[in-house]
Amino acid sequence: MATAIQFRDVSYSIGGRDILSHLDFSIERGETLVLLGRSGSGKSTALKLVNGMLRPTSGEVQVDGRSTRQWDPIQLKRRIGYVIQHIGLFPHLSVRRNIAVVPELEGWPAGRIAERVAELLESVGLPEAEFAQRYPRQLSGGQQQRVGVARALAVDPPILLFDEPFGALDPITRVDLQNQFLALRHRMEKTSLFVTHDIREALRVGTRIALLHEGRLDTIELASEFPQASTLAARQFLACLE
Repeated sequence: MATAIQFRDVSYSIGGRDILSHLDFSIERGETLVLLGRSGSGKSTALKLVNGMLRPTSGEVQVDGRSTRQWDPIQLKRRIGYVIQHIGLFPHLSVRRNIAVVPELEGWPAGRIAERVAELLESVGLPEAEFAQRYPRQLSGGQQQRVGVARALAVDPPILLFDEPFGALDPITRVDLQNQFLALRHRMEKTSLFVTHDIREALRVGTRIALLHEGRLDTIELASEFPQASTLAARQFLACLE
């Protein structure tokens, strides 16, 4: 299986303070690697190193075999869908226009954009006839997050980044969107890097789990084997299941 993303001895510091230290791991095409960790462990920072929002202080992050320093920044970002906790929809644009933003920037013809928007709304459970003309303020939090996922998928990027995308939602909506994510992953075979501090969510959505502790890689395991992890940091998370 080919490698989609690779961290090679990656460190990141701000003002002399280490946020990440010597990360070494890879993500294979088609898998979902969950970055699990407590607040401040460096999870979101690692995510931003992948799409070039941040640059490593030392080491190298590679996407499809090429250092993020060698990618054209715009082309790199358009190759990677990005879903965040607070959604980031444009409030003055309709649902249709929010999803169409990147295809329009890519110069897609209007007919192709219309077909893609309809397809994506259907795939995330928001029928076009009912939701395309609504504005973000007219949607629930869960519906807004579904639109955020659709927007991230708009130009069919091979890589998806999820930064605690369901963390602000109620438990029932959260499980519903986890199910939606799993269905989309199965159907579209995307490579996903998924950040969360919720051990139940990590076990549910990940094919593998990488646990970050104080900016370092504590352990990385198959999700099915993570409950047997023996490090102190892993046992602390697993105790939350009891």
